[in-house]
Amino acid sequence: MQLFLDSTDVAAIKDLAATGLVDGVTTNPTLIAKSGRPMAQVIAEICGVVEGPVSAEVAAQDTAGMLDEGRKLAGIAPNVVVKVPLTRDGLIACREFAHEGISTNVTLCFSAAQALLAAKCGASYISPFIGRLDDVGADGMDLIVEIRAIYDNYDFDTEILAASIRSTAHVTTAALAGADCATIPPDVFNGLFKHPLTERGLDQFMKDWAKTGQSIL
Repeated sequence: MQLFLDSTDVAAIKDLAATGLVDGVTTNPTLIAKSGRPMAQVIAEICGVVEGPVSAEVAAQDTAGMLDEGRKLAGIAPNVVVKVPLTRDGLIACREFAHEGISTNVTLCFSAAQALLAAKCGASYISPFIGRLDDVGADGMDLIVEIRAIYDNYDFDTEILAASIRSTAHVTTAALAGADCATIPPDVFNGLFKHPLTERGLDQFMKDWAKTGQSIL
């Protein structure tokens, strides 16, 4: 499974990209607002750090506006993926972008029917929001399973990008459910490295090694 960072914190992105484990980055208007910087500048800087896909979301709500904004965003760097909302206008724009060879990420997906439409429009990625479904009492992971089954039934090329990830358990379960990618906040990404038994075992090994008085070098 590909692992994306859901962030506009360039320092955090650089830090985790150095591990070689970051396959891409996703952003949204909320994250751009938190950065306090011009969107084009942020996206260009992230694209300079990460070679993989970097999602940049349009702000327009009508098809014509989305097409104008999306083309401008796509011009920032070759690895920009234009993010559009899962609305009627968004899917019409998505289909046009597909015809123009512009990669797209259709966001705010909450049903398998919506995901089916996005795939038929040629979306590069579909972003089902796991955590937000969990927040309203649904099981977000069931949606991943349903989309996976539909996409496999019809050999759709659209990749399932699990979003609204809240925990390391979400990442594991999304992988088991067949998501192609997961986009993860930096704190959750860092949590993937950790387990209390790993830390406890390493501490014991180091204590035992110190007792030997040896040096490998």
